[in-house]
Amino acid sequence: MQSAPPPPTCKRVLFLGLGWLFFCLGVVGAFLPVMPTTVFMIMALWAFANSSRNLHTWLYTHEKFGPALQQWDRERVIPVHAKLAALGGMLISLIYVTVFSGAPPLAIAAAVAFIAFGAVYVISKPSRIAQAVPVSQNDNNDTP
Repeated sequence: MQSAPPPPTCKRVLFLGLGWLFFCLGVVGAFLPVMPTTVFMIMALWAFANSSRNLHTWLYTHEKFGPALQQWDRERVIPVHAKLAALGGMLISLIYVTVFSGAPPLAIAAAVAFIAFGAVYVISKPSRIAQAVPVSQNDNNDTP
């Protein structure tokens, strides 16, 4: 007779809940142009990795979301459309904070710093997988 699996720990339940929250936000982002999908799916993948091997594998190999997650995992690639969505969201957030929120100058400066850091990070990542360049035989230095 097999024993029952151990009851879920608080940490596992927390990561499982975060995984589903991020996944749902990512699905919403697939339909709304101002909300990113890939970022939320990466966070969902991370949360599932800490809570459920089956859900992690399911999302990693998902027909729609899997390829972008695999590119991120292997090459740290952020596709151009995801970069534009992320930068657009950052810009909209910055405009809101500076113009409409009435936040104090220190909060605005902190928001600018965090958004600038995030923008530099996103921009610094490659937009596609680097292609291997084949070496032609004419490039051989042994010929006179």
